Amino acid sequence: MLKVELHAHTADDPVDDIPYSTHQLIDRAAQLGYHALAITLHDRQLDVRPFASHAAERSITLIPGIERTIEGRHVLLLNFSCAAEAVRSFDDLARLRARERGLVVAPHPFYPIRTALRGLLHRHADLFDAVEYNAMFTSLVNFNHLAQRWARAYVKPMVGNGDVHRLRQLGSTYSLVDAEPNADAICAAIRECRVDVCAQPLPVTS
Repeated sequence: MLKVELHAHTADDPVDDIPYSTHQLIDRAAQLGYHALAITLHDRQLDVRPFASHAAERSITLIPGIERTIEGRHVLLLNFSCAAEAVRSFDDLARLRARERGLVVAPHPFYPIRTALRGLLHRHADLFDAVEYNAMFTSLVNFNHLAQRWARAYVKPMVGNGDVHRLRQLGSTYSLVDAEPNADAICAAIRECRVDVCAQPLPVTS
């Protein structure tokens, strides 16, 4: 089983202020025993090729990715070409899926933020391969329950993601994927539901 993170940002992000580099994220993932990592900047797909040897030396597979804003809502597009950057509508997404064999994940779909998919996830269920179990939850407040219910209703897999914006966020929630350590195999295994979510609630502070 591969320990996998599919939703992480770095200092290359054009939207959020991230205090660590791509190399630092890879190094921390290696320290925590990860086998694969997707770097999903907002609306920009990072070219992971310059980082491939650094990751490979640490036994980490890099998966191309982007957290794309589609009709105002966030969607994770994984293992697509750079054409993913041009997706602006759900019709565009349907056309991309028809051309390429990537993985489409719904991130934090029912969280109380304006970029969450919410009802659009039901409307476009056929475009999504998996739904995210997001690390931002506690034992008292957990907005992932609706995502779990959606996954059961539509018979889709869940993936555990850190939605990492600070290195300390890496490691509390992640996926275990039954696959060979390459991007195509990992994405195929997730589509086939050969994935388990490991999730530890964040501590409740007073």
